[in-house]
Amino acid sequence: MNKDATLEEAEVPDAVLVERAQLGETVAFDQLVGRYRSRIFGMIYNMVHNEQDAWDLAQDSFVKAWKSIARFRGQSSFYTWIYRIVMNVTIDWLRKKQVKGGDAEFDDAIQLQQIDPAARTAPKADALPHERMVQGEIRVRIEAAIAQLSPEHRAVILMKEVEGMQYHEMAESLGCSIGTVMSRLFYARKKLQTLLRDVYENV
Repeated sequence: MNKDATLEEAEVPDAVLVERAQLGETVAFDQLVGRYRSRIFGMIYNMVHNEQDAWDLAQDSFVKAWKSIARFRGQSSFYTWIYRIVMNVTIDWLRKKQVKGGDAEFDDAIQLQQIDPAARTAPKADALPHERMVQGEIRVRIEAAIAQLSPEHRAVILMKEVEGMQYHEMAESLGCSIGTVMSRLFYARKKLQTLLRDVYENV
């Protein structure tokens, strides 16, 4: 059995594949990407709502990750590291597209103590869980509302409500503080509450 076949078939830990990729083994990097490609594409698609754009952005992100793999120091998981690259690429692309919902709507400098983590910022405590998006019309409304958020707001809503990420994971992936994550999530939910008031009143 050759080395490529071994890499493909064995459950090699991410850390080992990273080391091999850093030595220039493209097969190792391909296996790393393969493990997370679906999740990454899904997240990008939820951000941009266009399949071709999502694939293009995913590919751009993978190329950027390959070029940067030598600088990965293992201070976080590989997934968190590549996720951060993906979010940066996607948010930059959305900014260039001049997406509605400017940054003026929120202040990243807001102090953590000004936000109560338990504050009811949406009509439902479990706002936007996919399990409850059973009615096509409601889902379309929710997706349209999320599309009106700024790239930063959209990212935190999707990371929290779709990916189920914890605050510290979101902060690490976005390269910002937990306070900033909570600030963005607070204002994003507040705007969605306004945009979808009639939807939540009838859910």
